[in-house]
Amino acid sequence: MGEKVDLNSSRQIGEILFDKLKLDPKVRRTAKTKQYSTRAEILQRLEGRHEIVGQILHYRTCAKLMSNYVSELPATIHETTGRIHTQYNQASIVTGRIQSDRPNLQTIPVRTELGRRIRRAFTARDEDHLFLSADYSQIELRIAAELSGDAHMRTTFEEDADIHAATAANIHGVALGEVTEEMRRTAKTVNFGIIYGISPFGLGERLNISRAEAKVLIDQYFAEYPGIESYIEETLTFAREHEYVQTMLGRRRYVRDINARNNTQRQAAERNAINSRIQGTGADMIKLVMRTIHKRLTEGGFKTRMLLQVHDELVFDMPKAEADAVPPFIEAGMRTALPLTVPVKVGIGSGPSWLDAH
Repeated sequence: MGEKVDLNSSRQIGEILFDKLKLDPKVRRTAKTKQYSTRAEILQRLEGRHEIVGQILHYRTCAKLMSNYVSELPATIHETTGRIHTQYNQASIVTGRIQSDRPNLQTIPVRTELGRRIRRAFTARDEDHLFLSADYSQIELRIAAELSGDAHMRTTFEEDADIHAATAANIHGVALGEVTEEMRRTAKTVNFGIIYGISPFGLGERLNISRAEAKVLIDQYFAEYPGIESYIEETLTFAREHEYVQTMLGRRRYVRDINARNNTQRQAAERNAINSRIQGTGADMIKLVMRTIHKRLTEGGFKTRMLLQVHDELVFDMPKAEADAVPPFIEAGMRTALPLTVPVKVGIGSGPSWLDAH
């Protein structure tokens, strides 16, 4: 096209993609900024329509990796230990999640090849040790199934089926074998959006569809998973009466604005109420696991040590000599930390680098 564009300018990128190249005739400007949204999920949907989209995504990935990790992490290596030491804060996130800081090691990416190279740079201390990774599979959706008692969602997990593909088949009315990657990606957004209390407007923004189309998806979702809709209604009713919600273990989060007259404040409190019971229970669960496993390692005289907690994943420094004994009780501890009737699935892996273990 013979013109320069600032790849850090969402406005310029939006104008190129949607005004000049017209890659999406249904695209809408955002209500807040009056500009086109160029979020990653929107660009990913357009990637096959023009080569420039892939180039923009690649640039963003490289820029983020360079600024957040490649340039920053080497400077955080401790001069005495030769290691990177993060700090964990248990009180900064209202849902109860532990937050890693200075540096934040919970955002090391794994979904792209370039991102995976960052994890590969984290290596075991020597040839006699391995990284061990133990990771919950879709734990928040499993907790949602537990709290809601939805029979359809429970069955999906009991059959160890792909929950996002199953949801896609249900809301699109197609056979499981006919689900496309685009359908599955949409269903994944819907699955997590619903348990985060997303509105038709919010879902429409994420999927770059109209509010009416988003409402149809949500209605279809509730038709297939009525227990989730009941869970939301019951949670909001309780929250409006008591101005708090609580996790399965009884830890409370207060939502004082749940009865506010201001729509924006009230809707934010409603989203927090819906999400907090699920995400908060997940946070409680991983903390129970950490305590239980630490005690087992200490009492058993093992030399394996817990290194990192990355949301639903625990990473350990494990001597090769303990590779047969340690993984089974870590997996068992994660599966049974908080007894659920919905099956809990844990992925276990080990290797000479963090990437190899995950």
